[in-house]
Amino acid sequence: MSDDSIYPPPNLPAQGYLTVARVARPHGIRGALRVQALTSTPQRMGDLLTIYLSATPERAETLRAYTVVRCQHAKGGEWLIFLEGVESREAADRLRGQYILVTLQDAVPLAEDEIYLFQVIGLRVLTDQGVVLGRVVSVIETGANDVYVVQGERYGEVLIPAIESVVRRIDVDNGVMHITPLPGLLPDS
Repeated sequence: MSDDSIYPPPNLPAQGYLTVARVARPHGIRGALRVQALTSTPQRMGDLLTIYLSATPERAETLRAYTVVRCQHAKGGEWLIFLEGVESREAADRLRGQYILVTLQDAVPLAEDEIYLFQVIGLRVLTDQGVVLGRVVSVIETGANDVYVVQGERYGEVLIPAIESVVRRIDVDNGVMHITPLPGLLPDS
């Protein structure tokens, strides 16, 4: 296996969609869904008009479109969503555990220098000395900063803190992340 191998990233959303929430359980007897937001902008849940549900959000062929009738904030940071055609507790219960996705066109616009986390998965990681570390296989979201998990042949697994002093440039179009490793980040540094 070479450093250029693409490691299959787990749970990436289907192309053109973003996962924004997950159905926790039914609420009441009229088909409401109690959902947990999985986005950094949960307040936008109230603006959704069309959503897509899937048990496996990484596969576009499993997505099913629903029209949002009403959405309101609930206790504990959760949301209540009422969908057209889901009008009983039993119908809502069949959607338990499903992921809620939106199209990229319906996503919250990003600032010019921002990217979505899923766009980092699969990027080839190079040091400022031109050393190939491998590819980003996952992102660990911590309280302080994200950590990119890079898998490669030379060092195996390397954890890259997503901070400006380390991650110098992310070029999504060319599939490359350029970093300046901190002392001790790599086994031979």
